[in-house]
Order: sequence, then structure tokens, then C-alpha cells
Amino acid sequence: MSMNNSPNLFLDPNANRFQVNIINESHDNNETSQEDVGSDPPHYEETSFTDEAQNRLRISYRPGKRELFDNFLQNGEKTEASLHPYDTHNKMYYLQTFGHNTMDPVPKIDYYRNTGSVSGNKLSRPSLLEIHEQLAKNIAVSTGSVERVANGESTAGDETAVSKEEENKTGFVKFGWVKGVLVRCMLNIWGVMLFIRLSWIVGQAGIGLGIIVIGLSVVVTTLTGISMSAICTNGVVRGGGAYYLISRSLGPEFGGSIGLIFAFANAVAVAMYVVGFAETVVELLKESDTLMVDESNDIRIIGTITVVCLLGISVAGMEWEAKAQVILLIVLLVAIANFFIGTIIPTNNEKKARGFFNYQASIFAENFGPGFRSGEGFFSVFAIFFPAATGILAGANISGDLKDPQSAIPKGTMLAIVITTVAYIGVAICVASCVVRDATGNINDTVVLGMSCNGSSACGLGYDFSRCASQPCDYGLMNNFQVMSMVSGFGPLITAGIFSATLSSALASLVSAPKVFQALCKDNVYTGLHFFAKGYGKNNEPIRGYVLTFVIAMAFILIAELNTIAPIISNFFLASYALINFSCFHASYAKSPGWRPAFRYYNMWVSLFGALLCCGVMFVINWWAALITYAIELFLYIYVTYKKPDVNWGSSTQALYYVNALDSALALTTVEDHVKNFRPQCIALTGAPMIRPALLDITHTFTKNNGLCICCEVYTGPRKLCVKEMNSGMAKKQAWLTKNKRKAFYTAVAADSFRDGVKSLLQASGLGRMKPNILVIGFKKDWRTATATQVENYVGVIHDAFDFELGMIIVRISQGFDISQVLQVQDELEKLEQERLALEATIKENDFEEGRSGICGFFRKARTLNISKHETKKDSTINTIQSMHVGEFNQKLLEASTQFKKKQGKGSIDIWWLFDDGGLTILIPYILTIRKKWRNCKLRIFTGGKVNRIEEEKLVMASLLSKFRIKFADINIICDINIKPSKESWKFFEEMIEPYRLHESCKDITTAEKLKRETPWKITDAELEAFKEKSYRQVRLNELLQEHSRAANLIVLSLPVARKGAVSDYLYMAWLEILSKNLPPVLMVRGNHKNVLTFYS
Repeated sequence: MSMNNSPNLFLDPNANRFQVNIINESHDNNETSQEDVGSDPPHYEETSFTDEAQNRLRISYRPGKRELFDNFLQNGEKTEASLHPYDTHNKMYYLQTFGHNTMDPVPKIDYYRNTGSVSGNKLSRPSLLEIHEQLAKNIAVSTGSVERVANGESTAGDETAVSKEEENKTGFVKFGWVKGVLVRCMLNIWGVMLFIRLSWIVGQAGIGLGIIVIGLSVVVTTLTGISMSAICTNGVVRGGGAYYLISRSLGPEFGGSIGLIFAFANAVAVAMYVVGFAETVVELLKESDTLMVDESNDIRIIGTITVVCLLGISVAGMEWEAKAQVILLIVLLVAIANFFIGTIIPTNNEKKARGFFNYQASIFAENFGPGFRSGEGFFSVFAIFFPAATGILAGANISGDLKDPQSAIPKGTMLAIVITTVAYIGVAICVASCVVRDATGNINDTVVLGMSCNGSSACGLGYDFSRCASQPCDYGLMNNFQVMSMVSGFGPLITAGIFSATLSSALASLVSAPKVFQALCKDNVYTGLHFFAKGYGKNNEPIRGYVLTFVIAMAFILIAELNTIAPIISNFFLASYALINFSCFHASYAKSPGWRPAFRYYNMWVSLFGALLCCGVMFVINWWAALITYAIELFLYIYVTYKKPDVNWGSSTQALYYVNALDSALALTTVEDHVKNFRPQCIALTGAPMIRPALLDITHTFTKNNGLCICCEVYTGPRKLCVKEMNSGMAKKQAWLTKNKRKAFYTAVAADSFRDGVKSLLQASGLGRMKPNILVIGFKKDWRTATATQVENYVGVIHDAFDFELGMIIVRISQGFDISQVLQVQDELEKLEQERLALEATIKENDFEEGRSGICGFFRKARTLNISKHETKKDSTINTIQSMHVGEFNQKLLEASTQFKKKQGKGSIDIWWLFDDGGLTILIPYILTIRKKWRNCKLRIFTGGKVNRIEEEKLVMASLLSKFRIKFADINIICDINIKPSKESWKFFEEMIEPYRLHESCKDITTAEKLKRETPWKITDAELEAFKEKSYRQVRLNELLQEHSRAANLIVLSLPVARKGAVSDYLYMAWLEILSKNLPPVLMVRGNHKNVLTFYS
């Protein structure tokens, strides 16, 4: 049996809800292979819904294959050994799912991966067409591709697998949440501020307000951390940190603007932290009187050496950088512990003179309230402290180097905020409980018996620092930035902590800037920066970005005024925080089903509050820096919006566009139509829009920024082929409209006939109030050679439009609209050109290979080059001849297809408003004249009237148009419309309709009746006689048009209406033909006889 030749494959046994087996398509159960004789048959257990309870936990194995299946289930991989050796190679394989044979795959994460996924191979599930349509037989399947065929995976998946295998060989270095996020965030948040500014801040603000300052800063960072956690857990996070989070949430406009300034801010921050380190070193050199040159130059020298060393650590790889960060964290923790130990070590007289008295309740009480001096206040102190709380993005910035960014970033960032906040508050309270605000440093300033004291806590502890109120002192919380060194158990450890804080922050920024910048460049948001997208080594290190960051840092170390640039950098960071919060709010507000963060402890209004708080803090820190930040961000936003990068990340901005459009469309349905708000909403039967560009252009001219335009195509023929072609072309044709800046929609329908398809479109197109009210079609130029069915469908479409109460516009140009043959020839020539270029490239490559074999190769190369030149010349000559031939043959057609794109010179639009249709015949040309291309054209009005009332008719028409506020150049009253046309014109008309006449009056009744039944579409003598006057009018109108409007840029003409069942299709087509023959472009217009103009305000 063929079933015996197939292996059993199962899903995870821990979630056994069904069994999956690969089996053969063949149903010939009597066919047995010779090689099966004597072999143990495999044991199958078929799962059924009736025996579900018994079968749910049972798995059958091929004898001796249990280990192989265990390996398969654990690794999710299938090797050649997992296939039975007798599997056939020439039949289609299925999966046995839920107890029956099917191509339907079971749910699997690999179907949802992106094409370039590095975490696993992307598989392609069978398309709906493959499952829905009849199964193709005799498909050859190789042994190794059984699962691929069953799952519908293409060969592209193999390429992805190969690339993934190569990446695995190189061995990515990935970090967990501790080393990758927690350590980095703690090091970046614990900066120099902890050691040399926190004591001054708590001295100014006091313990109470100091804690509030710290708390307010933490509120900002915590809210940002919560928002970031929500965004990070809403899908896989790639490299790029803050840029990636913002760009994927708000789109490339916000992401591109903030990404560039965020990367720049990190690069300049490297210089700031390095200068802080260098200043500390120079202070030590100054104390020991060992300066190299002078203070400024020593800072530059030490800063340069430091940056070079940090660059070396970074370029060495993320693994070395991570080790350096761990070492720096240990030093920092030891320094902080050293401070806390120092507060409980009994003080000495020297330290008491400098204001340190160990823990004292009196000092705590005295320092609890604020003591602002030198013009400082709460917000100025807050502005100084806040940069110390930043650094929460240090872990997110290397998101591409984390094992599990979704889990690591929220966990590591939030824990880092908690730990560092506790440390900041603990240090603030401890230092303010041990050290007084002012101290002289003089050990002799003790309180003498009987001496009056100012009542301060120092007086109660035996020291008189009252003279600090009248003259500056050098010690105490308010005066000495080195308080922590004095309080600590071992002073040099605090200096080491300062070194660790500055170097770790500099190192984190030096890594963050290139990583963020590389992600920005990879997305090609700024095309000129794509050079920096390339990565090197096993971790795809942005070496070029490191060099650029190094150059920027060096420039600011050597020449920049860092005290001026520092507030701007802080505002750059705050701007990114604000956008992260706003991203979370925006994604929640858009209510997209794709917004499903695993982190649940967020609220969109809290995120909005966080965004506003960040913006407010920007102005508190420095108002002019905030304005500069906003200006730069706005400029970059406008630039990216203008460039429109070709990316689609499913941002919340896109989701909100949909929500707003939906809300607007629903709101519009409650608004009653009013004639003042009428606008043309056209459904244009262009087919593929690139096939009839002129028809689209003229329609787009009066709908652009004014009304709805839908380009429609009807597919007729075998339904399966039509639907497949239609589905495959929808996106391409809509993209063509967008690329060519046509504000129009494309839609298509598959139908049994052209008329049925248009009926569907007329009834179903549009949404709510945004429904088409005008049908625009091209004139059927080939009606005389077309089949009767085609003519019937064409005229039937016009009848259907009137039935559905739509206006009608038929456009005719001399050369016709269809340029499909020209496009086909152009495509063929492009293919020939590509083949020629490919051939030339191949010849050159072969020449190079041959040219490496000495002097003989040189002569062979020369000979081949000579031949190739002749061949190329010959090919180019042929292509030139073909191009010239095609160009000459189709020149008029190509010119006609672009005539409505060109600016129309001074001329006229002649309006033959013969019948009142509600005003559409006059409104369409008026809209044209307000467009840039038609602005120089004047409106000339032609209408019918009586000979004896010409002036009165002119006045009536002029009064009507003036009430409609429509400017015109001239009004012509035509009095001879109803006279008979010339004999030549009438003879031409009769000759034109002759092939389609029945001539039943010349035949006996029986023959005439038989002809009517066989050819019901022919024009009968009775019909022709009944509508003779109307036929005269159409012929006469053409004569008048030739006389008056031959030189017009465009003619707009009232479209004659044929009564259904009374006027035959061919007679109506003859009317349209004779009416618009040998004229400039003609628009035959007929409204739905409802007002589209009003003179009321």
C-alpha cells in the first residue's frame, strides 16, 4: 500500500489536539512495493472526533524511530532521516489533519514571519486559490520538500534558511535583560550629578522639595518607561532603539526626524561626558601641580585620549563593551556603598569644621525646608537635576543586540528606574541629614561658653558658622561640590565613582548613537545617509557610524561651547521621550486591532499626560533650547514628508487616517445633499488607467481636489482567469495612479459581460455620500466594425446610467484613447534593451576571464571586443529602426494621449447648451476654467432660439449666467438648428447607416418578420421615419459645429437621449458619430435633470 511508504509527523505532544501525517495522493491500495516485503509496517493511529477522548494523548511511532521523532518535536526541524526510505517522488503529498487528507496547514509561527527574519525561516502557507481550486495532479515532489509542498513554502524560504544558517555560524552575541538593559540604564542614570550636584540640589531645595524634584523627574521617566514597555511588547523589536519604536508607531515622518536628532544628541553627549571626566582628572592634576599645558588644553588632550580608548572598546565588539560596563558598574556600586558607610563612621574635627556631623535630627529638621539662594528656585533646581534622571533609553538603544527585547526592555528599564530612584532619594536624605548648609572649614570656629549663637543646628553641635551669612564660605551643602568625597569612608573611591559614571555614560552614548543611526540609514529615510547602513562582523557593528560619532565627539571636545549646547542636548532627549509617550497614546487612540501590547499596565491618557509633561519640562529647562528643538524637528518632519520614503510599517498614523476617514464618511451620511455643495463625483470607464490616460486626464481635471474619481475596469471571459488577473493587478494599477499623482481610486469587477460589470459598478461603487453621480466613458470609435453584442452593451451602459439617475459624459478625441499597442511595443523594446545590456555585461565578463591568460588572451580579447562592438552596433541599429518606425506610426496617438496634460493656450471652450439638464453641461466647463491648464480659455455659449428674438434670448441667457456667477466671453443664439442639413451631409449619414438598415418595406411581410427576428438590432424603415427629424438635427448640428467651433480648444455639447425600446442601438451610435465627427475634443454631457446650480446664497 502506498500509505505504508509515508512517515508519521506530529506536532508538539504537549498540545495534542490533532494528528498530522504525510500521506501519498495515490489511492491504489493494492499497489505494494517489492521492498516492503518482510519489513515491519508502520503503525498509524487516526484521530477522529468520535474517539477524541481516547486518542487525544496517544502518539504512534515507527518502530525504532522514537528518538528521531523526539528530536523533531524538540527542534522543530526535519532531516532526511525523518523520511521513510520508500517515499515516492512523483506524487502530491498532503497533511493528514483532523483525520482527513488536506493541504490546509496547521497554525505555525513561521507563516507570520517577515521575509528577512533572523529568528526563523519564513514559510508560505498555501494560498486560498490553491486550497479552493481543483487540485493539480502529477506534481513532482522531492523527498526533502514534502513539508514545503504541504505548507506551500516557496524556494525563497530555502534562501532565507541558508542565510540564517550562515548567521548562526558567525554567532551573534546577544545580551539578556540584566547585562543588556539593567546595567546600561543604571550606569546611564547614575551620572556625575549623583556625586557632585545632588548635595547642592538638596541644600537649595531642602529634603522635602528635593524629594519632590527627584519624584517629578522620576514621574517623567516612569511614564516614558511604561509607554516604552507597551510599545516594545506589541511585536518583535529590531535594532534602532527609540528611533525604531517611534518610527514603527508614528511612521517615518516622526521617526526620521527624531531618529536623526537623537543620534546626534548621543554623539554630542559622548563629548559632554568625556569632558566631565577630563575636568575631574585636570582638577586632580591641578591639586598636585602637574598640569601638562594649561587647564583648557589639558582637558582637550585627556578628552581626546579618552575618546580614542572608548572607541577602541566599542569597535572591539559589543561583548567587550558589555564587560567594560559591568566593571564600571561594580566601581560605581562600591563608590555609592562607600558613601553610605562613610555617613555612619564617626566624624572628626576637620570634617565637623566642614559641616559633617553624622546623622543628626536637628540637621535633618533644619535642612528639610527649602533654602534657595543666588536667584535659584524650584524650577531652576529641577532643570539642573533632571538630566541626571535621563538615560532610560540606554538599553532600548541596543535593542538589536538583545536576546528578547520584548521582555528585556520593559523589565530592565523599569527595574533600573526603581533602583536608581531609591539610590537618589537615599543619598539625598542621608547627605542632608549629616551635613549643614554652610560651614567655614575652620576647626577653631567652635562655640565658646557665653557666646551668642544664631540658633542653627551647628550651634547646638558646638560650631559657630554664623559668619557665612555675611561672607562666602567654602564648605557645606551649598558651597562644596565635593561633599560626598568628604562624607565617604574613602575619598578616592568617590573619585573612582565619578570616573565610572562619566566613562560608562560616554561609552553607552558612543554605542547608542551609531546603533540608532545605522537603523535610520538602513530604512533609507534619508537616501544620502545610506552609506552608514553597512555593518561589519558577527554583530553587524556599525563601524562607519562609530567613526562618524567619534568625529562629532572630537569636534565638540575641541571647539564647542558645551555649556551652551548642553540644554539643547537635554531637550533632544526629552523630545524623544515625549514622542515615545505620544506613540503609545496615538496607537491606543487609533484603536487598531494590531495594537495588542503584552504589557497591560498602561493607559493612553496617562501616556498623553507624559508627553505633555515632557514638553513642559523642555521649556522649564530652557525655553530657547526647546524652541530650537521644535524647529529642527519640524524641519526634518517636513523634509521626510516631502520626500515620502517608500516604506510601510503599519504605523498608528495610518490607522488613525482610516479611523478619521471612517468617522468623516459616517458623519457625511447624516448630512443632506444640497445643491450648493454639489461636486462632480465621476466613475470613469478607463479600463487599466495607463491604457486610456487621456480619458483619465480630462476626468481628473474637473475632479481633482473637488470630487471623487474612480477608474473602473471590467474583466470579461473565463471567471477563474479574470479573477486571478484582476486580483494580481489591483495594487499595481492603484500604485500607478499614485505615482502619476492622479487623485483617483481604481476598482475592477469580473462579470459575464461588459454591461453587467458596469451595472455592478454603478450600483456598488462609492461609500455613503461619496458615491458617483456621473459616468464618464470614451466614445466607441470602432462601433461600425464591432459585433452587435458589443454595440448593444455600449449603448446599454448609457441607458443603465440614466436608469440609475447618473449624469453622463461621453468624451471623443480624434485619435481615440486606447494606447495599449504603444505600451506593448515600448515594453518589448525595454526588454530588448535589458537583454542587450545583459549580453554586453556577459561579454565583458568573459573578456576579463580570457584576458588573464597572457598575450594570447590579449589577442582573443581584442578579437571578441571587436565582434561584440559590431553586434552591439547591429542590435542598436535594429532597435533604432524599430523605435523610429513605432514613433512615426504612433506619434499622433501618443500626442493625443497627452493633450489634456498640457497647458491649453489662449482659446475657447465652446458650450452648446441646447437642453436644460440641471446645469451639468455648464458646470463642467466652468470647473475646467478654474484649473491652471485651462485658465486662459474663455467660455463661449451657444444655445437655440428664434430669429425674431435673438437679442432677448441673449439677455435671458446672460442674466441666467450672471445669477450663477459664471463668467463668459460671448453668447451666440443659433436660430437654424431645425432646418434640414445639406444634401451631402445627409447622404453621408445615410451611407453610414446603410449596412445596419433592415429595409423591411422592400420585402414581403413574412421575410420582413423573419429578418426582424434574426437581426433585431437593425434599423427599421419605420424607426428611421419616426426619428427623421431628430436625425436631421444631429446632422445639422455637426454642420453648425464645423462652422462655429472648429477652432475651439474643447467643445461641450448636450448629449442627445435615446428612448429605450424606441431608438435602436445603431441609430443612436450613428447620431453620436455624426454629431461629433471631425471636431476638436468633444464632451457630450447630459445631467440627471436635477439641479447642480443655484443662484440662492
